[in-house]
Amino acid sequence: MADAIPNDPVDAIAAAWERELPGVPVRSIGIVTRVWQIAKLLGDDRARLLRARQADTATLDLLSTLRRHGEPYRMTTRELAAASLITAGAITQRVDRAEAQGLVVRTGRPDSRTVDVELTPLGHAAVDDLVTAVLTRECELLDGISPDEQAHLEDTLRLLLRHLSTALGADSRPGHVGHRERG
Repeated sequence: MADAIPNDPVDAIAAAWERELPGVPVRSIGIVTRVWQIAKLLGDDRARLLRARQADTATLDLLSTLRRHGEPYRMTTRELAAASLITAGAITQRVDRAEAQGLVVRTGRPDSRTVDVELTPLGHAAVDDLVTAVLTRECELLDGISPDEQAHLEDTLRLLLRHLSTALGADSRPGHVGHRERG
């Protein structure tokens, strides 16, 4: 069995609310506050890593979506917007920036208003470099916990994500966080 883990500031927050609002459930603080803090730490670290490579999270998301899609690494702007859960306007801005950098090329279809976006060789090399750097860094950050603990945490987080997605009516597919309100 693992050694006892010492209390941290999150435990103090929960204890303070328990003291100040007796009877109000505070057990979520230990999970939700830590998830928020972890997300902030990882997000900030990823942003620093990307900045050092003259990239940003929006560009990484665009290039990664195209790369994961598989050959010929081409998607319509509509498919990109759906996969990224962002508006068509936001996709247009991302594509404009990536196209100006030579990372993607945009082509129209003669028979429709559909626009395809495709990775260029430069974009392909860039996304491979960025993803390799990001995944290597994130694995290094996780080295502080054992492979068994990582597997258990992964299973628990998968369960939590599935539960919250169902409870909140959100999409839990990879890359999809939350849902868009219609109306």
